[in-house]
Amino acid sequence: MTKERYDELVELLNKANYEYHVLDNATTMTDEEYDNYLREVYDIEEKHPEWKREDSPTTKVGGVILDKFEKVAHNIPMMSLADVFNEDEIIAFDKRIKDENIDPEYVCELKIDGLSVSLKYEKGNLVSGATRGDGVIGEDITNNVKTIKQVPLKLSKPIDIEVRGEIYMSRETLKKLNEEREKNGEPLLKNCRNAAAGSIRQLDSSIAAKRNLEIWIYHLPNPEAYGIKTHHEALKFMKDLGFRTNPNNKLVRNIDEVLDYIETKNEERPNLPYDIDGVVIKLDNLKDHEKMGNTIRYPKWAVAYKFPAQEVSTKLNDIIFTVGRTGQITPNAVLEPVMVMGSTISRATLHNEDYVIAKDLRIGDTVSIRKAGDVIPEVVAAKKELRNGTEKLFKMIDKCPICGASLVKKEGQVDYYCPNNSCPARSIEKLIHFASKGAMNIDGLGDEIIEDFYNLNVVRNYIDFFLLFKHKELIMSQEGYGLKKINNILDAAENSKHNSLERLLFGLGIEGIGIKTAKVLAENYPNIRLVYDASKEELSSIKDIGPILANSIYTYFQKDENRSVIEELINIGVNVDYLGASKKYNDKVTGKKIVITGTLSVASRPFIKDVLESYGAVVVESVSKKTDLVLCGENPGSKYDKAKELKIRVLNDEEVTNLIKELNE
Repeated sequence: MTKERYDELVELLNKANYEYHVLDNATTMTDEEYDNYLREVYDIEEKHPEWKREDSPTTKVGGVILDKFEKVAHNIPMMSLADVFNEDEIIAFDKRIKDENIDPEYVCELKIDGLSVSLKYEKGNLVSGATRGDGVIGEDITNNVKTIKQVPLKLSKPIDIEVRGEIYMSRETLKKLNEEREKNGEPLLKNCRNAAAGSIRQLDSSIAAKRNLEIWIYHLPNPEAYGIKTHHEALKFMKDLGFRTNPNNKLVRNIDEVLDYIETKNEERPNLPYDIDGVVIKLDNLKDHEKMGNTIRYPKWAVAYKFPAQEVSTKLNDIIFTVGRTGQITPNAVLEPVMVMGSTISRATLHNEDYVIAKDLRIGDTVSIRKAGDVIPEVVAAKKELRNGTEKLFKMIDKCPICGASLVKKEGQVDYYCPNNSCPARSIEKLIHFASKGAMNIDGLGDEIIEDFYNLNVVRNYIDFFLLFKHKELIMSQEGYGLKKINNILDAAENSKHNSLERLLFGLGIEGIGIKTAKVLAENYPNIRLVYDASKEELSSIKDIGPILANSIYTYFQKDENRSVIEELINIGVNVDYLGASKKYNDKVTGKKIVITGTLSVASRPFIKDVLESYGAVVVESVSKKTDLVLCGENPGSKYDKAKELKIRVLNDEEVTNLIKELNE
């Protein structure tokens, strides 16, 4: 048993993994040979743990258990794609490109229904894997990514690189998993996408390893750094490094070939071993990417065509009514549960009274339903030819189903509203919205938990989210709320205080203000108090706002009770500044994981944290192998010792002072 033998086996098994899982070539080594070699590697590593390599195939079995996922800043944002739904919209996309005097060639790719991921390598070795998150900040899932057989732990060249792709679960894997779960009396996984997302976010990586996840790599964020000029060259470059790229990718010469590709793949869709929900169309020439540019959210050089939704039939058992955060009353279809595109559907929104009447929906009807955009359940039509006379006509209610207040209908609108501001349903929906992912993003606070907290009388307004620590014992006395769960919620609430202003503006639930308008408002008024004295005229002159939204914003901020809530949020430490405009780059801190320990003379710890985060640094609490930098003041304690043990760079008080002064100039 020698180190040379160990290295030989690791190289041999990694080569077999690559040939089998990336090149789909199963002839180089039999399963028996592979298992024998792998057992030998296990034996050697057990006797000589100091020999174990980062790219050892034994890493693929997982075994690391985390308390939570750390946040990761993306140096280059992971943008989403604009959706198109028909031939006319695809042709319009092509026209926009030609209007810029571009003679386009496109790369068409299957839109995999999975979870986006970023992989980073240093000197050819995998160092991190992260989810897309909100595009700017994701979650560190490195341990789970390492368990995916198609993810190379070491590349064919010792280069620094970031690539992006899609993690997914095959249909066959989902089928086998559900067969096993059914035997064990466990709830079944609903569909491939949810199963993949849930698997990759397991804190115990051995669970992720058993889920047999797979990956396709499709994007190189900075191709110019490698002298690459086209997207299809980038795909080949990544494949040559050892990444698995999809064989269905195709370079096409014009929009007609794009449409032919879409038609072909839509027909082949049921026979693929994995779920797809569309086709991604990208300009091939990278100079054309620069010419087209990006919006705030999307690149202009690519779109995602979504396949038409598949329709199924089921029975409309009832129509019930829910109350939204603005008091809006929404009729909802209660359906006989039915499987649609991999998930069971039993409810669907019917929007408003006019929608139900226009479709002539009756309780007891057989209806066709689909997932709009492959996501949202939608009732398409009633199958009137199947009626037998027992169906009940729809009747709009005139009282709030929760508090009993008489409903009102605003002039010129189709919706009915509960006018009672104290209606419990409205209050709960407002709280759910405030904590939601697009708003303050208080992780762990789902709808049911917020309803529980409301009924416990510990969360009745926005401020209460940040005072939950006062009710820790009461919450823990309730069934299902252990110490770990409540601590995670408390940490998430504390972390949300540092969100940029646009999230707070959206979370406040100002009528008509969506995520995009909140961002526009924050860009123009980078501190929330600046909005207090803004006139309707000033607001309406801002692009994308206009007079209706201006009136809504103005009315909200003129109310003393709303300003009072905002001032209370400020007093408990909620950020009310727009951070987007102040995001700057500094290679000393941007994208780095930094720990602050001890007492620093330059400023308070919260101030230093804010400065670092404004440059895209990720400030974490504990020192680990993934920490890049430790800022050390007086009485640092064990964090300093751990940093020294792990040979992590430490800045002393004087060096921290110079750094913060440099960043804050």
